[in-house]
Amino acid sequence: MDNRKAVFAGVDGQPLAGRLELPPGEVKATAVFAHCFTCGKDSVAASRTARSLAARGVAVLRFDFTGLGQSGGDFANTTFTSNVDDLVCAADHLRDTVGAPSVLIGHSLGGAAVLAAAHRIPSVKAVVTIAAPADTKHVEHLLGSSKEQIEALGVAEVRLAGRPFRISNDFLLDINQQNQTACISGLNRALLVMHSPQDDTVGIDNARIIFDLARHPKSFVSLDGADHLLTNRADADYVAEVLTAWASRYLA
Repeated sequence: MDNRKAVFAGVDGQPLAGRLELPPGEVKATAVFAHCFTCGKDSVAASRTARSLAARGVAVLRFDFTGLGQSGGDFANTTFTSNVDDLVCAADHLRDTVGAPSVLIGHSLGGAAVLAAAHRIPSVKAVVTIAAPADTKHVEHLLGSSKEQIEALGVAEVRLAGRPFRISNDFLLDINQQNQTACISGLNRALLVMHSPQDDTVGIDNARIIFDLARHPKSFVSLDGADHLLTNRADADYVAEVLTAWASRYLA
């Protein structure tokens, strides 16, 4: 398979770094993968799922959101809304270089982002969420007692998964202003919800809410035994195999 670097401009002109996974043969379809909160394009879930999809004929662009990984910009200045803007820019880049994406795939908060972005990307026929929260406010529980400090100071450093991140009050305000219910119920695309019953970061009830809000065609696949980050290679391969089979009727 062909793994290429991709660099494109974000909504404010900042360079966004990505990886384009190309199939060894014919490109059957193209997809964009949105990673989880404070993760990156090289996270286990993003890299393994993208490579598995490429092996099955789907070209996948995975990228770092603004201020993360190798992308430019300051993470402290980002919000959920700016993440959605980054996702649209990624779809535009894929359209201009390989082909317009027919599938959006999002992991965790990236799953919420693809649900919010789908209506802005006309070529998208199918959306896949993996361990996604039903409401963006879910992120607040990860901040713990730092939430009060962020609100008081306007911006504060928070340790997430052992790494420091500067998070602003604008981010908190933004995640509380999102209307994910409207995004999900008005998605107007085929939807695949994938979630593990053992997920202790984003509970399985989130999958039920997303599924209940969405209109048909919609499907749910249980990732029984998987953890939130899909750290087991077999789980990522399973996600890619099922995802590709499910999406085959929507790939163009």
